[in-house]
Amino acid sequence: MPPYYPVGKLPAEDLDRILRRYASSSDPRMLVGPGIGRDAAVISFGSSVLVTKTDPITFATEEIGWYAVNINANDVAAMGAAPRWFLTTILLPEAKTDPDLVDRIFSGLSDACRELGVTLAGGHTEITHGLDRPLLIGQMLGETTPDGYVTGSGARVGDRILLTKGIAIEATALIAMEKSDEVRARFSDEFLETCRLYLRRPGLSVVRESRIAMETGGVHAMHDPTEGGVASGLREIAVASDVGMLIEEDRLPLLPESEALCSYYGLDPLGVIASGALLIVVDADCADPVTARLAEAGIPAAVIGSIEPPGYGIRIRRDGAVVDLPTFDRDEIGKVFEAS
Repeated sequence: MPPYYPVGKLPAEDLDRILRRYASSSDPRMLVGPGIGRDAAVISFGSSVLVTKTDPITFATEEIGWYAVNINANDVAAMGAAPRWFLTTILLPEAKTDPDLVDRIFSGLSDACRELGVTLAGGHTEITHGLDRPLLIGQMLGETTPDGYVTGSGARVGDRILLTKGIAIEATALIAMEKSDEVRARFSDEFLETCRLYLRRPGLSVVRESRIAMETGGVHAMHDPTEGGVASGLREIAVASDVGMLIEEDRLPLLPESEALCSYYGLDPLGVIASGALLIVVDADCADPVTARLAEAGIPAAVIGSIEPPGYGIRIRRDGAVVDLPTFDRDEIGKVFEAS
């Protein structure tokens, strides 16, 4: 029997090999193509550039439309661009889809687009055989100037690494929505509602913080950590930039509800799906100005580490010792759904 991949992203080394073999392009207008640590593609249109991203929603079923818009907008924003147009393919389960489900999905799409100033530009909807839940694949198009974008590969030795809001934000909301009865029974109605509201407080979107960071200046790289958590997002930046890292574990912001849920389900917070946080790599002299501007806007941010020479490795200081940053072959949240 062949060695099958686990649920989640392809291993980074396999994906890198596949992209190098099959996705190379000689198109001179393709400024940024597919690669590890790259949140979106960048295509030249002369006086402007198009930044485009596609991402599916596979775990969440509640508020799936709202989720899809924000997740795709985050990747465009992490490149320094403004999200503008959204398209989606909606695949709905046979014998489980009624008008109410369709209305709820499109209501979520509409609300999220309105909140972000994005136009719902088109897509495709169908009832699909073999599904047990809705699946939604989104594509976000954004734009900026030719010198107005960054990638996940621009980190430089001596830079500082910032993290906004906290780790495990998306995981907290997702567990609360999909495992509401369990969470309510273990904790309380109030705790459950707080976790569900993590979608909006502290919030899944990183569009505002990416714009503020770019306006403040000194940004060399940004990355929106999703599947595989903050640890995987950090590793993707390091690999893409060919640098090392030192992360200070005691500076990683972990909100109390996130900590409680990760502990209850036996999850490592570093490895759970992490939308809502933005990794920002900035010049050392700009770390304080960027965190100050974010604070003024009500967005907490912490300096969690530094960029080191490539030979240093990707390391974390925990309990007084410097050790290798853990790796996750799949997202930790898979443990929660496997137990169903």
